[in-house]
Amino acid sequence: MRLDGERESSNVEDRRGSGGGFGRGGGIPIGVAGGGLGTVALVLLALFFGIDPSVILSGGGEAPPQSQVTESRRAPAPEEDDGQRRFVAQVLATTEDAWADIFRRSNRQYTPPNLVLFSGGTQSACGFAQTAVGPFYCPNDRKVYLDTAFFRDMERKLGAPGEFARAYVIAHEVGHHVQNELGILQRVSQARRGMDERESNAMQVRIELQADCFAGIWAARTEQMKRFLEPGDVESGIGAAAAVGDDRLQRQSRGTVVPESFTHGSSAQRVRWFRTGLEGGDVARCDTFGTDRL
Repeated sequence: MRLDGERESSNVEDRRGSGGGFGRGGGIPIGVAGGGLGTVALVLLALFFGIDPSVILSGGGEAPPQSQVTESRRAPAPEEDDGQRRFVAQVLATTEDAWADIFRRSNRQYTPPNLVLFSGGTQSACGFAQTAVGPFYCPNDRKVYLDTAFFRDMERKLGAPGEFARAYVIAHEVGHHVQNELGILQRVSQARRGMDERESNAMQVRIELQADCFAGIWAARTEQMKRFLEPGDVESGIGAAAAVGDDRLQRQSRGTVVPESFTHGSSAQRVRWFRTGLEGGDVARCDTFGTDRL
């Protein structure tokens, strides 16, 4: 990715080192409720500690001791810390430019989200978030939450390295904000109130796949505006989308795949919708709610 000379977004709130910790009685799986990649982080944590991920995903069992969670996270060196913040701020700025342009062409105004960097845990309007929750978007305060330790997990646990893979994560969460801006999250939330668990899961899959499609649109529009892609970047993004498919994670953690429990979509679906946004660059093509073929 060519980000040298790109501006940094002013909408980054850095709470790292602010003492958020785990001192408020533990967190809740916000990533699952608020939309994002939180389920992935929960599975990774379970695998790391040798826990059956189905226990965590079903809400049962006990969380790992807090001391274990804390020790599993290496504190970044100052120069690494600054580099991570700069990267996140630059990627966020590209999402602001891309979506502002897209909204402007439709005679709408785009209000970008704030992105909160945290380490260990922090408070959000959706509840107390811990590192194990992973990146997520909270529609209640219109903020994206990210512990950059998740980037290391992507590379080491999921085999999804590279800057563009990391940028895809940010763009996916911003995609949920775009859904919020367009009123999609509100309408889907109302519709899910009368659904059973299986129907609700299926609706959540459509939310996540649309956010993947929006991430593809971000990449396409940013490439048009800034020519920021380098050889291998698209493949890196596709690899990241495939790595966080529900089927791949379930097969890795349980050895079996249960499609009716999917909340984010299969690897093939995530790749397909990311490609749809990337190749079309058109929001109208990201209608995951109006198709029978996901």
